[in-house]
Amino acid sequence: MRDKRVLEHALRLAIDPPGGVNLDALQGLTRPDGSAAWSIAETADHLGVSAHTLRYYERAGLVSIPRDRAGHRRFDAATVRRLVFLTRMRTSGMSIRDLTRYVELVDAGEGTIPDRVRLLRQHRDTLRDQIAQLQLALAATEFKLATYEEGPQP
Repeated sequence: MRDKRVLEHALRLAIDPPGGVNLDALQGLTRPDGSAAWSIAETADHLGVSAHTLRYYERAGLVSIPRDRAGHRRFDAATVRRLVFLTRMRTSGMSIRDLTRYVELVDAGEGTIPDRVRLLRQHRDTLRDQIAQLQLALAATEFKLATYEEGPQP
């Protein structure tokens, strides 16, 4: 009976971990339109990536970054929004090839929405499979931790 209780607790923690994702966390990554443009260092720090990553995304054609009169990159709200999406997709394992295809579709206009939806659904399904596997791994870890922390039972 104890093992079943511990396993149920482990599964709950795996499905709804403390400190999970919330809307505020995602909204905190975006910026209001009309806000002052950021430097590459400010943007990289805000997104939790390196300046090198941002320059790579620009070279790869994933984002067009406006420049000031001195030629320095200035990241406006729209650019940051695109970078939020790009960095979240890369974090989730989307390939640069798929990201490039997605950006090409976006830049081609509204007529490509069905293709974008198809690409994102495929990625979503892959993520759901990965999350399910990770939740099982997390549940196994939580179960093992609970077993060790409770110690041997008479």
